[in-house]
Amino acid sequence: MFTLSEQPIDAQALKAQVKNPRSGGFVNFEGWVRNHNKTAQDETAAVTELHYEAHEKLAQQVGQQIIDQAMQQFDINAAVCCHRVGQLQIGDMAIWVGVSADHRQAAFAACEFILNQTKAQVPIWKKEHYKNGDSGWVEANL
Repeated sequence: MFTLSEQPIDAQALKAQVKNPRSGGFVNFEGWVRNHNKTAQDETAAVTELHYEAHEKLAQQVGQQIIDQAMQQFDINAAVCCHRVGQLQIGDMAIWVGVSADHRQAAFAACEFILNQTKAQVPIWKKEHYKNGDSGWVEANL
């Protein structure tokens, strides 16, 4: 399942959705809002908050296709991805991906696949806010 959320991500509730009695392995990834980006050179360019926007209908459709592809491509039992939209503060969770599988290797591979494909394909944009302005809308690089 792929979802967008305007509310803080409830990792425990999402984990419960991928729990499966067949699974011996569970892998999850949490992406958090950090206080800098790779291009920030000084304190005045430090990130103070982020704003994410998505084309909701298309994002849901593309995100679910990624989950479906992971289910077919990897030997996994369940997979969930949730991405925040709206205003996020430093330390907030921006994305959560969880995968359960009989064995850990498949869970690790599928989790990384879902994260990378979400970043590459799902129509989500972000605006980084700095002490001295903002970035304008850019692709969401998680």
